[in-house]
Amino acid sequence: MSPGVSTDNIRAQARALGFDAIGFAPASLPSEAAEKLTQFLSLGRHGEMTWMETRAEQRSAPQALWPEARSVIMLGVNYGPDEDPLATLMQKSSATISVYAKNKDYHQLIKKRLKRLARWLIEEHGGDVKVFVDTAPVMEKPLAAKAGVGWQGKHTNLVSRDFGSWLFLGSIFTTLDIGADAPEADHCGSCQNCLDICPTDAFPAPYQLDARRCLSYLTIEHSGPIPIEFRKAMGNRIYGCDDCLAVCPWNKFASLSRDAAFHARATLRAPELAILATLDDPAFRDMFSGSPIKRTGRARFVRNVLIAIGNSQDRTLAPSAQALLDDDSPLVRGAAIWALRQLLDAEDIAALRRELKKQETDPAVLAEWAP
Repeated sequence: MSPGVSTDNIRAQARALGFDAIGFAPASLPSEAAEKLTQFLSLGRHGEMTWMETRAEQRSAPQALWPEARSVIMLGVNYGPDEDPLATLMQKSSATISVYAKNKDYHQLIKKRLKRLARWLIEEHGGDVKVFVDTAPVMEKPLAAKAGVGWQGKHTNLVSRDFGSWLFLGSIFTTLDIGADAPEADHCGSCQNCLDICPTDAFPAPYQLDARRCLSYLTIEHSGPIPIEFRKAMGNRIYGCDDCLAVCPWNKFASLSRDAAFHARATLRAPELAILATLDDPAFRDMFSGSPIKRTGRARFVRNVLIAIGNSQDRTLAPSAQALLDDDSPLVRGAAIWALRQLLDAEDIAALRRELKKQETDPAVLAEWAP
């Protein structure tokens, strides 16, 4: 251990800067983590997330990312909600947005705190540092488990005994040799609430995820039309899915985030689908300025809104979908057709089909008219 380095002092400074959880681990991962990643990638379960494959070697071994690293400081920020994340699923004409995306983008907020803690660490103890928050090839969840912050549940997400499912993670890699914490044990037991609730059966087995079936992946990362087999299961989820997180029994220990930046904006608690469907690109960018939703882009976002409109069973939303049949984006036009086919009777659909097929040329959009 590097002389003079006090983990108690680092913990105190981290908490003063707004971190709720902190743990220390050597800059290494067990071979099991690399093996799981290899299996995940070889089975194609990462879908379109090619960045996971291109930097897999660095992802599976912290010292492959930075050979000089000796220790990793894992940090968590609580983003616990003040309401049941699943309650809006019953409000069919409104949208359900994942808890983490209902206000500010956590990446920049947490990175600023990591940099402040890193500067303090250098000033107090020397060494060199690198900070990461979800945008580099770092396996945060296995490292957090090794550092005692929590454990990876059967849904593959981190679970904390103190904060349940609601922790944003960041890390500081350092050349200092810092005393390690004991890894956190798995406390899932026989519970499989997270597996049972998944609306798309995205878990082939406990502790395994097929992202291609996950609604978080499909609504955020997937660039094309939502596969037909998953559209009904989306319900009104237009950005992310919290089902497997929300049903974890360990959430009984969770608390409301002390960060106002992570409290849900009133306009995003249950926004009306009719309003969201009207957003053009400037309006989308304005509404979601500073939000993680902005990175998805307007076309994917409105695609999701239209799927939710189709699932709403609310015929008064049909004009909102019809207004997008001539949208510049074929992704949006195709989703609008699907939404209308769920809401209108066969005669109205046939009339629309005859008219629009005359002017439509995109094969993917034309395919939405198929029986």
